[in-house]
Amino acid sequence: MMRISAKMAAFFRVSTLSVMALAVFLCSVSADPDLLQDVCVADLASGVRVNGFPCKATFNATDFSSNILAKPGATNNSMGSRVTGANVMKIPGLNTLSISLSRIDYAPGGLNPPHTHPRATEVVFVLEGELDVGFITTADVLISKSIQKGEIFVFPRGLVHFQKNNGKEPAAVVAAFNSQLPGTQSIAATLFAASPPVPDNVLTKAFQVGTKEVNKIKTRLAPKK
Repeated sequence: MMRISAKMAAFFRVSTLSVMALAVFLCSVSADPDLLQDVCVADLASGVRVNGFPCKATFNATDFSSNILAKPGATNNSMGSRVTGANVMKIPGLNTLSISLSRIDYAPGGLNPPHTHPRATEVVFVLEGELDVGFITTADVLISKSIQKGEIFVFPRGLVHFQKNNGKEPAAVVAAFNSQLPGTQSIAATLFAASPPVPDNVLTKAFQVGTKEVNKIKTRLAPKK
């Protein structure tokens, strides 16, 4: 059996400690920084653009308050749903606090179509009605459930998910996010209503359909002028 000298053992100990120290350092620098002040109310009018918003010099209670979620959103659109966001763009006091809310209203049969939030996990709490909800894992497994008033469902960050009101009455949820501005990418709109447009030959090959079908979808999803 080979023996390790004291010098070599000491070298291994130092190397191991160095690797552990490096790992701790990398973990610390990759995390979001701690707040350096009590608040940083967003100056939405500033021309400066950083990862977040610069802080206003003066602020008051109105920067931390809103009634934007008090009333149902209008659902008379093609999807039969309306998302009303209460994020940093509406409540400047949310800047640097890593939290925001939305209210989602659904007409009978209404759908919040498949979409993702690249910067946040979402938790919904059902205010009224009943919804069929679900998300798809990266292994293409659908995790779905019917939820009703008083229930909660979680959509993991970045995964495609949806909510559908299959009932005969309107439904509504409040959604919470661990980001001041979670971002939303609706799958259909992202692919078929992008500007400049995604090339037809990409979409026809991806969805295994013809150019006629692609153009039909693009026309239906084109922003109203």
